[in-house]
Amino acid sequence: MTAPAVRFNHVTKRFPGVLALDDVSLQIEAGRVHALCGENGAGKSTLGKLLAGIHVPDGGSIELDGRAVRFASPREALRAGVGMVHQELAFCENLSVAENLCLEDLPRRGPFLNRLSLRASARNRLATIGADIDVDQPLGALALGQRQLVQIAAAVGSGARVIVFDEPTSSLSRHETEKLLDLIRRLREHGVTSVYVSHRMEEIFEVCDTVSVLRDGKHVASHSVRELAPDEIVRLMIGRQVSAQAPRHLLSVTGQESLHVEQLSSPGKFNNVSFALHAGEVLGVAGLIGAGRSEVAEALFGLDPRATGKVSVLGAEVCIRTPGQAMQLGMGFVPEDRKRQGLVLALPSGANVTLPLLRTLARAGWIRLDEERSLIKRYFDRLRVRAPSPDFPTAGLSGGNQQKLVLAKWLATGCRILILDEPTRGVDVGAKAEIHALIDSLACEGLAVLLISSELPEIMSLSTRILVLREGRIVAEIPRAVASQELLLRHMTGVLSD
Repeated sequence: MTAPAVRFNHVTKRFPGVLALDDVSLQIEAGRVHALCGENGAGKSTLGKLLAGIHVPDGGSIELDGRAVRFASPREALRAGVGMVHQELAFCENLSVAENLCLEDLPRRGPFLNRLSLRASARNRLATIGADIDVDQPLGALALGQRQLVQIAAAVGSGARVIVFDEPTSSLSRHETEKLLDLIRRLREHGVTSVYVSHRMEEIFEVCDTVSVLRDGKHVASHSVRELAPDEIVRLMIGRQVSAQAPRHLLSVTGQESLHVEQLSSPGKFNNVSFALHAGEVLGVAGLIGAGRSEVAEALFGLDPRATGKVSVLGAEVCIRTPGQAMQLGMGFVPEDRKRQGLVLALPSGANVTLPLLRTLARAGWIRLDEERSLIKRYFDRLRVRAPSPDFPTAGLSGGNQQKLVLAKWLATGCRILILDEPTRGVDVGAKAEIHALIDSLACEGLAVLLISSELPEIMSLSTRILVLREGRIVAEIPRAVASQELLLRHMTGVLSD
């Protein structure tokens, strides 16, 4: 029998205050697409990072093609044929796309960098995955989805025989996701082994051969995908059944107009965006990546100094030029990229919750620690934040728990208008259900919620009505009763039926 491409033998990994992996043993067959599933904090990404040389196991061993390996760095893993696509950006934002793609092997002409070869090599890597991106742009200037495509191109272009995909589609549009899944199928045909970490059941059933489920750092089960239904995988992941319920806020009458936007525009981003948002309403915003969804949200929160138009809050026209002004008006903003824009990763987890409230928690310049601790506990309990303590580093929490911190921060301010940009990006099905229930609860309490999401089922499930953005303009407003994925996609792409 052929040895498996990868075998984990009784692998254990500890971080301060957390047992991330507990005696995990499983194997991954060569030339197959093997899914790793589990809630945030279950150990999926940690297992992938051990294989890719980012972490070193505290116990147990890892075998690659039947040979024991112990990588001290990602460079060592890559030399052995193991690459990784990270959920979060793992590149240098100040360097160009071309420099990032070729960073591990920069082409030279004598002592100098060969920029012609650099650009050609970068374009070839991007062409491999069907991505059309200017290789001379700084990476930090790209949209989040484009940056993710650059990471995918780097891993695939390295020639690795085993590639770990850690939530690779969390920032991609449906069209980009389909192209990536086709790429993974082609890699499988060429004998490449893929380890696919994802919370999206539809992708697992589209492209994966085998699925292994982790829960609380332990290996629960491994099965052929054909042997399981999505509900069974979810039950294995969280140890209970998750039932979908219609949002309760739909049964209530919406309140007064909380936000009114007229002719909001920003050069090169969006034009003449107008809508109204009421208390107790969840207004969905759908559109392809680049349609201007996030840009509109940022302008409303005072992050775009070039934005023009009329904005009224509770009937009074306002001028919002800074986030501080938006906060004073009772607005909160959960951004798409929580690590860059939503959190201070170096701070303790509890400190992120109270960061916008320090002035109100202070007396004579000193923070009232008892009051701060009480506030943190209240929102940790309400959002079920899983952290060893409020002093635990934010950077050490799972993606789902980090997202809960961002939500807790704005709820603690008592905001009345909440802008959510991809609120469930990169979180597991259990945390997603909790966040959906929270959004519903907030609308029932009278908050006005603007919900931006690339996941059409999420938009259709939670929204009272849906705005569709295409090329920076609102092209449709669709009532919940008639919304369908096909109708939304037709408006999003401009391919309308006759």
